[in-house]
Amino acid sequence: MSGAASDTTPARLAASQPKIRLEGVEKSFGSKRVLAGIDLDIERGESMVLIGGSGTGKSVLLKHMIGLLHPDAGRVLVDGQDLAQLDYREITDFRRRFGMAFQEGALFDSMSVHDNIAFPLRRAGWKRGEVEDRVDRCLELVRLQGTGEKMPSELSGGMRRRVGFARAIALEPQILLLDEPTTGLDPVMSAVVDELILDLKHDLDATTVTITHDMTSAFRIGDRVGMLDRGQVIALASPTEFQNLTDPRVQQFLRREAHGPLSEGK
Repeated sequence: MSGAASDTTPARLAASQPKIRLEGVEKSFGSKRVLAGIDLDIERGESMVLIGGSGTGKSVLLKHMIGLLHPDAGRVLVDGQDLAQLDYREITDFRRRFGMAFQEGALFDSMSVHDNIAFPLRRAGWKRGEVEDRVDRCLELVRLQGTGEKMPSELSGGMRRRVGFARAIALEPQILLLDEPTTGLDPVMSAVVDELILDLKHDLDATTVTITHDMTSAFRIGDRVGMLDRGQVIALASPTEFQNLTDPRVQQFLRREAHGPLSEGK
């Protein structure tokens, strides 16, 4: 019986898998159990938003995705690779697939905007002309052309946030991890940042994972929204479906109510 042979090359197999897969991930710090068996698939090119109260494990989960932490049990796979199996050189190369942007941009105050964005490029060994071209392109992508010589202290909060995005995408990452990208911004600037996140996802064809407490932002940028509580994913749905979930924990969070199942035992 004849037939086409199945394609089992590494590239083909990787393309058929989720970009990020967490299987039964558990993590404790001393007696405090932070992750209690997380199962989660994040698809290629997806914008995943993670929400939940403080201390529910969101940031710890993000650190597992980039290999800064290893689970006590379970596995974290990116492109089918188990991060716990990578040696130091492999994990260093692996992290170049990621871009990370933090709440306040985490910029170097003593460096200009240009040098902040150029920093990861120079560390990666890019040549001077390549660095200049890439910095210009990143500034264009975040709509900050002409600001390269400014210092972070001369920028507004929203502009600093965008410089942080520009640095995060400098190495053209496959995955963007964003930690509270709109915290502290007014509604107009939050909408600008949300639009920028969607534009970057499209321009880079990147998989995006965002932690936020801003539900307007979550529903604007997320393909799916996942909610964590007590170290577990308790809800996962599209923005429209999420808002209609009847789980009392989800509804308490969405309504910002002080009393309910989320506050029991706290």
